[in-house]
Amino acid sequence: MNISINAAEPFGYQTPLLALATWEGETLPEAIAPLIEAGDWTGKAKQSLVIYPRGAVAASRVLLVGLGPKAAVTSEKLRVAAATAATRAREIGVDSFALALAEGGPIGPRAAGQALAEGATLALYRFDTYRTGLSPEQTRSIESLTILAPSDTDEVSAGAAVGQAIAAGTSFARDLINHPGNVVVPAKLGETALDLGKEFGFKVTVLDKAQLEAQGFGGIIGVGKGSANEPRFITIEYGSKQPGVPTICLVGKGITFDTGGISIKPGERMQEMISDMSGAAAVLGTLRVIGALKLPLHIVGLISTAENMPSSTAYKPGDILTTLSGKTIEVLNTDAEGRIVLADALYYAQRYEPDAIIDLATLTGAIVVALGTYVSGMMTNSDSLADRLSRAGQETHERVWRMPLWEEYLDQTRSEVADLKNTGGRPGGALTAAAFLSQFVGEYPWAHLDIAGTAYSERAMGPYTPRGGAGVGVRLLTQMLVDWAGGDA
Repeated sequence: MNISINAAEPFGYQTPLLALATWEGETLPEAIAPLIEAGDWTGKAKQSLVIYPRGAVAASRVLLVGLGPKAAVTSEKLRVAAATAATRAREIGVDSFALALAEGGPIGPRAAGQALAEGATLALYRFDTYRTGLSPEQTRSIESLTILAPSDTDEVSAGAAVGQAIAAGTSFARDLINHPGNVVVPAKLGETALDLGKEFGFKVTVLDKAQLEAQGFGGIIGVGKGSANEPRFITIEYGSKQPGVPTICLVGKGITFDTGGISIKPGERMQEMISDMSGAAAVLGTLRVIGALKLPLHIVGLISTAENMPSSTAYKPGDILTTLSGKTIEVLNTDAEGRIVLADALYYAQRYEPDAIIDLATLTGAIVVALGTYVSGMMTNSDSLADRLSRAGQETHERVWRMPLWEEYLDQTRSEVADLKNTGGRPGGALTAAAFLSQFVGEYPWAHLDIAGTAYSERAMGPYTPRGGAGVGVRLLTQMLVDWAGGDA
């Protein structure tokens, strides 16, 4: 969808549909107020109403979208309003529409432009790659959106450009997650990274099985042993190490399909395990955004990718694996594979001497039990990194909740026959998993984001998050990195 900014007065602008976001409790403009019966409109958040002005204004239709009280408006409410407008526009059947924001509110023009572009674009996302025979109604699309901004046009335009880049990266991640496991295999993730490198000038390295074995990536090799689709380790580097330029390593779990291995999962809903590479998708999507925005940072994406399958060659409960760090892991459950492949990637990250390491992983069912599906768990050894991620989470509505990382949880993962065991038992499962990972990051600031509850859903999770892969993490990480770089993209 093409997004443009226009300084035209909304009620004089000719368009098939004019979406007007309004504040709760405030009087509607004189041009349309007589067209609405008393009590039909309040402006409450998420409220919407289509009216037909019959020549009273230049637009053929007017869609009112409520924002709630002006003083309480947030970027998220703007995203939701834009998403509501875009969805209704597609339902009505127009191929273009205009969106006008009521003047005044506490959100600045740049942030408003970004939120409107993000919300509208993400709401129109759909994944129909493998569907045939769709009706015209099912394939409707919106070709263009015009944001009407009578003042601060340049600022709104700059924000909208950022919003479009972020939405594109999120949609890119969603596509990777939604493709089936017979398409997105470890080699495919490697090819995707190489393609991004060509497009944005990243330095990309993809290690194959032979190279992993030669270099001692025992965790990734162990998990991937049971599959005909061989594992990969992917590095994507944006920028370079320079004095005064922060280095941030983004680490993604890339299990392209997870049967559980020998400790096989129940068959019910196993098809959703195509999403076990959502952390890797978030890293790739974020790098795509960073490449477009050209932030003054040094970003390194690291992805451990394998397919966890049962076979005569698969790793087994009772096996002991030697990771890249030299630490040994006793395997108690082959379905706790994510932390094993991340162990190699987190240790590898240390060679960049980073200012921060952040990993994203659909790691534990325990985090879903604890936090549900609207917030990701965060475990970290750094208060400042926790603050950065929490602020970015509030701004993007990809919220994180800090959970404890105490020595007692690490004690649950100590093995009597190896350095660590890959599960500490059912109590505090998300916390013991994070404690396990903490043993591979050295003294570097590190945060672990368990996105098992937020990465994928069988139902829509909001007006701009459809069923399937959410692409969670892309907007969160991008916002954090933009803030870290100085606030302007």
